[in-house]
Amino acid sequence: MQNTPIGVFDSGYGGLTILQQLRKRLPERDFVYLGDNARAPYGPRSFDVVYEFTRQAVVKLFDMGCHLVILGCNTASAKALRSIQQNDLPVIDPNKRVLGVIRPTVEIIGDLTKTRHVGIVATEGTVRSESYSLEIAKFHPDITVTGQACPLWAAIVEAGEAESEGAEFFVRKRITQLLEKDPLIDTIILGCTHYPLLMNAVKKVTPPNIRIVAQGEYVAASLEDYLHRHKDIAENCSKGGTIRYYTTESPERFKECAAMFLHEEVEVEHIDL
Repeated sequence: MQNTPIGVFDSGYGGLTILQQLRKRLPERDFVYLGDNARAPYGPRSFDVVYEFTRQAVVKLFDMGCHLVILGCNTASAKALRSIQQNDLPVIDPNKRVLGVIRPTVEIIGDLTKTRHVGIVATEGTVRSESYSLEIAKFHPDITVTGQACPLWAAIVEAGEAESEGAEFFVRKRITQLLEKDPLIDTIILGCTHYPLLMNAVKKVTPPNIRIVAQGEYVAASLEDYLHRHKDIAENCSKGGTIRYYTTESPERFKECAAMFLHEEVEVEHIDL
């Protein structure tokens, strides 16, 4: 069979937490990970810029043989996914697919919250887009959603300071702000793929009755179900258990950060978009 890996794209390193769960759930599949690290972060950028950068990455992954691409990035999922699905895929190739990380989490959130009050901690771009609020309203119109931007969290993770006292200070600050906005919140979604590395700090400063939701396992379960329901797409995703990594930035820098996210050494190549 032709090598047709599943593409996973992120503006930086956070998508590696999604990839990690995809590999656990679908170890037989081939994957290609592309990080646009040279132009990260995407969070503060405009919709038009995020869309164009994401479109470039998707096209590159298609050119590399991918029939299916996962946007392992909340900002790209919020600002670019719909435009790519509706406007670009019909022109590029209507048989190819691009999926995001927001909807899988949204679909299950109704089963997790009892108070029907949910908090989102994410980048400024994701919170401002209101993508979670809009998507949750479609599936669970009775749920109240409150967002809190956490502009420094991703930088703390990439600096290797996720377990530091400084990290705990900034995590406590944003969680406190979120719960002050809505004290009835009983479920918090980590709406940035960097944030699972801050899980220890988040749990430490969050009341124990509040559930913390990381996206990776739900995205992986959703993809497995998607491939089961779409046999034609599944047949176009090769099975070799391989993984290749590409970055638009320094391969050495990528290897250092990937080791923090994946707890293993990886080989990576530079690529231009």
